Amino acid sequence: VQLQASGGGLVQPGGSLRLSCAASGFSVDDYATGWFRQAPGRNHEWVSCISSSDVSTYYTDTVKGRFTISRENAKNTVYLQMNSLKPEDTAVYVCAARIRGSCYRGSEGYDYWGQGTQVTVSS
Repeated sequence: VQLQASGGGLVQPGGSLRLSCAASGFSVDDYATGWFRQAPGRNHEWVSCISSSDVSTYYTDTVKGRFTISRENAKNTVYLQMNSLKPEDTAVYVCAARIRGSCYRGSEGYDYWGQGTQVTVSS
C-alpha cells in the first residue's frame, strides 16, 4: 500500500492549489482518506476527510468553505482543492488512508500514510 501526495508549491495569498493523493495497492473507494498538515512550531492537524462508501466529506473549521476534498475512482486518487489560501495554511500536507472506511479526525485512526507535499502561501 502506497500513497503519493503531490501538487504543493508557492502561491500568493488568495490563490489556489490542488493537491493529489495517488493510491496504489488498494482502492480509494474502499478506504476513508484524510489530509493532515503540519506547520513549523504547530501540532499535527487534521484538515479533511472523505469516507469510503457514502462519500461523505468533513473539514476542520478553519478550512470550511475554502477547501474541497474529492475522489476520482478511475484514477485511484483523492484531491484537495484549496482556494482563498492564507499564510496560515502554510504547512506540509500529508494524505492518509483508513481501512475502516469511516472518517476520523485523529491521526491514530489512520493505517497508511504518504509523504508530505509543501504548501507555502506568501506574497
